[in-house]
Amino acid sequence: MAKKISVLSREVRLSGFNDQDYVCLTDIARYKDPERTDYLIFNWLRNRNTIEFLGLWEQINNPGFNPVEFDGIKQFAGLNSFTLTPKQWIERTSAIGIQS
Repeated sequence: MAKKISVLSREVRLSGFNDQDYVCLTDIARYKDPERTDYLIFNWLRNRNTIEFLGLWEQINNPGFNPVEFDGIKQFAGLNSFTLTPKQWIERTSAIGIQS
């Protein structure tokens, strides 16, 4: 059975992978808009601060992280034309901090 925590009176699932707990971003996004969680997560990933945070986390915790690809993504993050899905982030940078 998956673990759950309560955040702002809502259940948020935790999943385990490689002895680490991961928070379900979809459950968090449901708090804002239950019908468009994908849209909220895509917009969150467009933010330069989000990209910088994820990149720093990966550099600290992931020896296989691709810093060259991260620099290319970071260069365009925050621009109106910039888009990035969780799957693209994982594939392009070999990220482990987000699962899709």
